[in-house]
Amino acid sequence: MSVFEHGAFDQHEAVHFVRDQASGLTAIIAVHSTVLGPAMGGCRMWDYRSEDAALNDVLRLSRGMSYKNALADLPIGGGKAVILGDARRDKNPQMFQALGRAIESLNGQYVTAEDVGINEADMSIVASQTRYVSGLPKAQGENGLQCAGGDPSPKTALGIFYGIQASVRVALGRDDLDGVSIAVQGLGNVGMHLCRYLHAAGAKLRVADIHADAVSRAGAEFGAQAVAVDAILFEAVDVLAPCALGGILNHASIPKIQARVVAGGANNQLALDSDGRLLADRNILYAPDYVINAGGIINCAAEYLNSMSDAQVDEKLLAIGER
Repeated sequence: MSVFEHGAFDQHEAVHFVRDQASGLTAIIAVHSTVLGPAMGGCRMWDYRSEDAALNDVLRLSRGMSYKNALADLPIGGGKAVILGDARRDKNPQMFQALGRAIESLNGQYVTAEDVGINEADMSIVASQTRYVSGLPKAQGENGLQCAGGDPSPKTALGIFYGIQASVRVALGRDDLDGVSIAVQGLGNVGMHLCRYLHAAGAKLRVADIHADAVSRAGAEFGAQAVAVDAILFEAVDVLAPCALGGILNHASIPKIQARVVAGGANNQLALDSDGRLLADRNILYAPDYVINAGGIINCAAEYLNSMSDAQVDEKLLAIGER
């Protein structure tokens, strides 16, 4: 099956397959749209079960970035990159140098930043080979203000927090999160930061992650109750916050969800677009992922375009709840 016939292909402008034998890099860069500006979106590293799974992910993720960036009123289009491999085992500096060279060869068509499995140090290596990169360590501006930049995950989490507040206000009629029960699936950078904001607001947390050390940390820091990975979606809670991978809301899982609100950071939470109707039919309020998790890309765009300070980004994130 060709890329053009793939079920997740949505008139993408370009799909680039990258291989660097010396470093072991195998990656895919998908440019969905440059109508509003250069295609911008993070790079994730994941141990995909197959090359087709990686292609499906990057096609869906890049399309989601077009929606996300447009709704956040950013002058950028949508793109994404994925690296095939285990981020805890397979990383090496040469891999990210090769990725940087590949991105540079696209002459600004795609701008990258960190996503799942990638950090600031990795992006700094990419930046040694290309200027089309964001998510780099923060710098101090000429006026003394902290510039936008750095790991975007805290900004993503803060935007999700505002989105949860807005969703709870609509679905539960509450203006605060004190005592609200929230199940967080996934305790990566975004999920852990989100737990910190929710805990500070008085929410009662239940958490699950494939890494036991992350669950233990959330329990120690936030008093979170540990839940099995295969049970977290179906907890009897007020809010379900998916912050792991996508496709978890589908015809099999939706009938078993007990939460009144689904509002989390994972991209492409709906397995199919039609699954949104299944949620609506069950009177479950769904905060679209490409609206609620835009905080990270807002921060990255501000850094890349040098358009806002760190404090101004925080002000812009407040609009996510209303949006």
